[in-house]
Amino acid sequence: MEQYEKVEKIGEGTYGVVYKARDRVTNETIALKKIRLEQEDEGVPSTAIREISLLKEMQHRNIVRLQDVVHSEKRLYLVFEYLDLDLKKHMDSSPEFVKDPRQVKMFLYQILCGIAYCHSHRVLHRDLKPQNLLIDRRTNSLKLADFGLARAFGIPVRTFTHEVVTLWYRAPEILLGSRHYSTPVDVWSVGCIFAEMVNRRPLFPGDSEIDELFKIFRFESMFWIAVHSDPLAKSCLLVLQC
Repeated sequence: MEQYEKVEKIGEGTYGVVYKARDRVTNETIALKKIRLEQEDEGVPSTAIREISLLKEMQHRNIVRLQDVVHSEKRLYLVFEYLDLDLKKHMDSSPEFVKDPRQVKMFLYQILCGIAYCHSHRVLHRDLKPQNLLIDRRTNSLKLADFGLARAFGIPVRTFTHEVVTLWYRAPEILLGSRHYSTPVDVWSVGCIFAEMVNRRPLFPGDSEIDELFKIFRFESMFWIAVHSDPLAKSCLLVLQC
């Protein structure tokens, strides 16, 4: 870690702390993600292993770049390129953003390019939300970040956990308990983010899984094909309508 000098803490989550830092060798500003290793007998968290392995394989202009991994006996640091703004902060701090359809289209296009690249490499992000979309102020380029919940998928689609994606951006089939899902769950999240960019407010701000479902199915014109093709989801929907 002698190569990197911490400047300030810029974020904290379930799995670790993120610092703004400086590379002493190149003088480059970078982001250091410190992974918590609280349980010594459990080793490195699976989320960190997953994020490292996937990001090492994926190189794309709309995916955040993992530059280095520093692992000592009790610490693990992921070294990322530094981007000081996310889409949520940008929307909150720039009221004029919604009035500029060109910028909304530009960001949506970049999100879709990034997620299309992930899907073409058989990777589900599973946690798309405005806070995980980083923006370079200088170039207005947008990059997908935080691949801790991402998973590789194959054919046939594997069985996954349904405890993924921040509630407001979670697809109906996951909310209904399905463990067999694929790329549409990311596309649903992108749609929710697009609506939020246009309206400057979340599309389905539920405060629980059942409330989230009610907010989604309140839109009578909305047709979600997975509900009709998934027996579990279909049975759950029938209960909701009673």
